[in-house]
Amino acid sequence: LFLSPTVTSGRAQVQQEPFLETTEGSGINISCSHPEKKLGYSIHVYRQLPGREPEFLALIARGSKDLPDISGRLWVSEDGQSSALWLRRPRRGDAAVYYCAQDP
Repeated sequence: LFLSPTVTSGRAQVQQEPFLETTEGSGINISCSHPEKKLGYSIHVYRQLPGREPEFLALIARGSKDLPDISGRLWVSEDGQSSALWLRRPRRGDAAVYYCAQDP
């Protein structure tokens, strides 16, 4: 199962690991760094399945939220400079490019 986050955002204000891999059913964290995130800005998370358009998953400004549709959880650090998408039990169908972006 391959999960391929990429660097995204207009001026690379959000950074991600270029490539992650896990086995089916093994939880995984997809981490983002956004050291220039301003107070009140939100982090947006998308995924792009092979051959499909990017799909919006969630947005969050602070704290954490469950994402039951993908069996995951999205979290933003207290200082707002990092975030993580945790997939509890990824399946083969979750193999995709995952993007995080911040408000412009």
